[in-house]
Amino acid sequence: MSPPLRIGPIELDFPVVQAALSGYSDWAMRVIARRLGAPYTLCEVMLDRFVNEVSGGRKSQRYLKVTDEEHPVAAQLMGANPDEFGPAARLLVEAGFDVVDINFGCPVKKVLGRCRGGYLLSQVETALAIVSSVREAVPAHIPVTVKMRRGLDDTAESRDNFFEIFDGAFARGVAAVTVHGRTVVQKYVGPSRWEFLREVKRHASTRTVLGSGDLFTPQACIDMLRQTGVDGVTAARGAIGNPWIFSQARALAAGLPLPEPPSVFEQREVIGEHYRLSEMLYGSQHCGKQMRKFGIKYSQLHPHSKAVRDAFVAVAQPGQWKGVLEQWYAEDLPGCHPAPADDLKDCEQAAGVVG
Repeated sequence: MSPPLRIGPIELDFPVVQAALSGYSDWAMRVIARRLGAPYTLCEVMLDRFVNEVSGGRKSQRYLKVTDEEHPVAAQLMGANPDEFGPAARLLVEAGFDVVDINFGCPVKKVLGRCRGGYLLSQVETALAIVSSVREAVPAHIPVTVKMRRGLDDTAESRDNFFEIFDGAFARGVAAVTVHGRTVVQKYVGPSRWEFLREVKRHASTRTVLGSGDLFTPQACIDMLRQTGVDGVTAARGAIGNPWIFSQARALAAGLPLPEPPSVFEQREVIGEHYRLSEMLYGSQHCGKQMRKFGIKYSQLHPHSKAVRDAFVAVAQPGQWKGVLEQWYAEDLPGCHPAPADDLKDCEQAAGVVG
């Protein structure tokens, strides 16, 4: 078995966790992931201003929802002004989150244009001021973590900025840093450079580093751990519609063969429960849009994936969702492992960044 992963005082029994996914990793997705083997999850990224301004409203209650079975769970913050991060971080802790993660990695154009996310990898002083603001604002027992990419681009200046922020964040008290092996400019084009993750972990020594990028299969999660030496990995797009990636990775780490993919009946049970949780979160009239994009991803595990995908795409009314399950999940056929490649482009889910 892989050694446990430590994030400050929090010890996780397995080093494959669910990443923050804008527009996806809401309460419903996180609960399903935890039940299927994820030891730790991160909420979709929220803007500091959103948390500060609407923390008492109905919308914020939806995004700040945390329940007992989730712990430990992290909230992820993004913004541009260090002064707004501290108050927002305190509100997230009050809401029940166990860790506050800072996003310095989002590569989406509209985020960069507002001097947020990956843009801050070019602004060393501001990035470190944000780290200090969050670390000073929350209690000492609450871990603060950072999500980064390997740089804004592949210039020597970007590389220097990366390591200055990386070392400076640890010096200011962060418990762990997650590093995605692509640059901000690269977005999701081309492979993630795992060799850079190996270099970063050697540089970090005993400091906790998590890796990210191209983790679409449970085997890829294990391979990254072994090839790079990072302390943990974060499954992101590979976990959308495939929460079984966590239990399958646990089996591989224990030296067991890759488990068979979930059967159609097993898929139906999880999809149905995911819908029920989403309905609790958004209401019956509003959860359909959220679940449609999950259904599209779940369909990759079905033996008739294209037809099932089309059926989920066509859902327009709440009752039609049940109809898809009754039509396509009525016979317990063997499931399929999803293709390793992913078809999401340019972090399209970041269009749902809260705030």
